[in-house]
Amino acid sequence: MTHTASTTSVKATVRKLLVRFHLPLLVFIHFFIFSVVFWLAFSMRFTLQIPEKYLSLFWQAVPVIVATKVIVFYALRSFHGWWRYVHFSDVVSLVKSSVVASLTVIAIDYFFLGGRIPRMVVLNDFAIGIVILGGLRSTWRVWDERISPMRSRKTCKRALMVGSNFEASRLAHLINGQPNMDIRVVGMVTPDSCPVSKRYSGDIRVVGGLEDIVDLMVAHRAKELFVVSGALPARRLRLLLDMASDSRFDIKILPRLEEQLKGMDRVPIREVSYNDLLRREPAELDLRAIEGIIAGRSVMVTGAGGSIGSELCRQLIKFNPGSLILLGRGENRIYEIERELRGAGCDVDLIPKIVNITDAERMEELFAQYLPRVIFHAAAHKHVPLVEQNLGEGVVNNVVGTKNIADLADRYGAERFVMVSTDKAVNPTSVMGCTKQIAERYCQTLGGQSGTKFISTRFGNVLGSAGSVVPLFQKQIQAGGPITITDRRMTRYFMTIPEASQLVLQAATMGNGGEIFVLEMGQPVKIVDLARDLIRLGGHLPGSIDIVESGIRPGEKLFEELYYKNETSIPTSHEKILSSLSRRYSMAEVEQQVSDLVAVAYSSPTEIKTTLKAIIPEFAYSPENNALVVSRPMGRSSRLKKLA
Repeated sequence: MTHTASTTSVKATVRKLLVRFHLPLLVFIHFFIFSVVFWLAFSMRFTLQIPEKYLSLFWQAVPVIVATKVIVFYALRSFHGWWRYVHFSDVVSLVKSSVVASLTVIAIDYFFLGGRIPRMVVLNDFAIGIVILGGLRSTWRVWDERISPMRSRKTCKRALMVGSNFEASRLAHLINGQPNMDIRVVGMVTPDSCPVSKRYSGDIRVVGGLEDIVDLMVAHRAKELFVVSGALPARRLRLLLDMASDSRFDIKILPRLEEQLKGMDRVPIREVSYNDLLRREPAELDLRAIEGIIAGRSVMVTGAGGSIGSELCRQLIKFNPGSLILLGRGENRIYEIERELRGAGCDVDLIPKIVNITDAERMEELFAQYLPRVIFHAAAHKHVPLVEQNLGEGVVNNVVGTKNIADLADRYGAERFVMVSTDKAVNPTSVMGCTKQIAERYCQTLGGQSGTKFISTRFGNVLGSAGSVVPLFQKQIQAGGPITITDRRMTRYFMTIPEASQLVLQAATMGNGGEIFVLEMGQPVKIVDLARDLIRLGGHLPGSIDIVESGIRPGEKLFEELYYKNETSIPTSHEKILSSLSRRYSMAEVEQQVSDLVAVAYSSPTEIKTTLKAIIPEFAYSPENNALVVSRPMGRSSRLKKLA
């Protein structure tokens, strides 16, 4: 183990040195190569018997000539690239630099050396230089694309490719040129019955016609047959599928080159990757620990059709739970996630249930029937402005629903209960944030006296979730703009849905009960900068799409916080998960708070917010003027303000 770590460390050090001194190293190598090439040019001119006077000329000229060529190649940036990624354009650059260098050598010889260097030496120097430099620059790529794949060919699946034209040949060579792929194209098959003896497509032999495909697959021990999209009419493809089914080989369709490149005249523009915007390293997970609490157990996910809930389900099936109970109010979303999981080859017992978590009797029936051992509670009303317009629903769903699930988990002896919370629960300015704060309190307090480990995970916004600004901005960009933001000063913490879900699973393994874990969110991102990034990453020029300011909406904050002032952040065993040490409440206190809130759940907005203010003094609400305390007037301005 020590030897392996030491070897890895040495390799990493060497790699860093190569990157750091890449250019000086190439300059030194070219000095040596140019000297050898100039010697070979003289030797070939005189058939390896250089006369004494020309040998003296060689030693006199070589420092000047070699230095001149290095300067020319450097000036034309001919050795600034990496040899591993050499392309045809690098060959053109090499020829151009060699021509300029040879002309410069002729000029130096004429003006400073009296024209004594034979012209054949200059021509030899030009030709040999291109051959040697071109060969050396190609060696790394040849190793990656030809030699290295050949070494692993025995362990790769073998395939045949239908077609012998340029497009099929190019795709076959692209596959064979990928050293990390576990498949190799070993032959080309013509769609027609023309003679094929001794024909090759590049270095891949044309082995026969499509009418003999069954025999060809057996003869070449191939397990897959690649067909370029559109290369065969539907009738022939259908017959081919029948033969494949009978002979037990697979047929795969490859997109045409023009489909991959969206036309050969422009570079394809892919969809924006949220990881590009975050620029975060992927989370390292303790997979064994996660499997230890999930494998073989009955696992329940509330809000399983939502953004976080559905991703939790996708992650959970990797750890082989005994059963996965999918709870949600929306039948379409539950249907979609169940279909997706089954379509992905999931062999876990999936139990989809349409249910409202505020229905205590129905929830008890489900707990009694399925006895979930681990519960991930992701169900909640999360859209801040919408909850502000539906206060009673927000209170009942987020507080009463959480209390129902938590009480049942305690009563039926669940091992773990993990609640998905939000940074909006800290110093809340919205009713949604207040309800999540009370839900945190209830789970934390219940965890202090229960055999069930109650854990809350608090984090910021997830990019791409339902209600996220990213899909909204993308739609506005596709429509030509403008992009509407509420305030140019507004910042948010962001995390991708998979990373958030993975860290929730990791946090589930760490708690002993009553903890509030805060996921490390990195640096806050200005919403206006996010909008500009999306415009640029969408292929648009800066300023081509307007960004307008509409004003802060009810319940929104200019910036988010992850901790209260009186909370202490404690590191955990995972670098991206922190523990929040906060004030503890008694069960009697929290139950009274919940009772007081439920009593006014469907009362007037003023009464609901006044009650919340009494429970959470940090709630930014002023009962005197029935308004949230914010840094600027709320509400949508009557006139949009265009940002520079």
